[in-house]
Amino acid sequence: CLDPENFREFKLVKRQQLSHNVAKFTFELPTPTSVLGLPIGQHISCRGKDSQGEEVIKPYTPTTLDSDVGHFELVIKMYPQGRMSHHFRELRVGDYLAVKGPKGRFRYQPGQVRAFGMIAGGSGITPMFQVARAILENPKDMTNVHLIYANVTYEDILLKEELDSLVAKYPGRFIVYYVLNQPPEVWNGGVGFVSKEIIQTHCPAPAPDIKILRCGPPPMNKAMAGHLDALGYSPEIQFQF
Repeated sequence: CLDPENFREFKLVKRQQLSHNVAKFTFELPTPTSVLGLPIGQHISCRGKDSQGEEVIKPYTPTTLDSDVGHFELVIKMYPQGRMSHHFRELRVGDYLAVKGPKGRFRYQPGQVRAFGMIAGGSGITPMFQVARAILENPKDMTNVHLIYANVTYEDILLKEELDSLVAKYPGRFIVYYVLNQPPEVWNGGVGFVSKEIIQTHCPAPAPDIKILRCGPPPMNKAMAGHLDALGYSPEIQFQF
């Protein structure tokens, strides 16, 4: 259903508020058996209008796969000052969203690596979730996935229910370590920022048959790149969304 050159309009059929600033948007595809046609780890460009009525285009990764026919879903965190956030805040069921794609440099083939280490911050979880789901739900793909997911508070953790159910369904193959800047009183995950020690403990060690993916706010991406370099992960085995 996607066109890499031209924007296409998709109708919003369901909007579910997940927290005060996060909602899940479900868009209808032309027929109940249509697939979006998005390769694993790639994203789409969405077009909208900011609070001044000016056009804005931003990349997003759907949380659905091509095995989810007839629709696609976007889990969007809406920031107070975000230009595209304004557009999503105003979207109502029955409205249309302009989308184009696929886009992205990431290419994935099942069994390409022995294991993935993933380091995500905030809404940077969406490409990781998409890749992890595609791997785990493919019975021919035996790749292991180790995810470190950082947020400010417990309430900020996106897709927690979905991530935890994948952990329960694929024990030993999908391991998630949550890190919070401001954890609740009872908390058994990491505290503060993602450190070199956390990466060393929760990611596969540097090797030619592993890959480390990272996606988060720019300051975090920069800090993680520094940690990974210091730990001996070569540029070839690192990928930033």
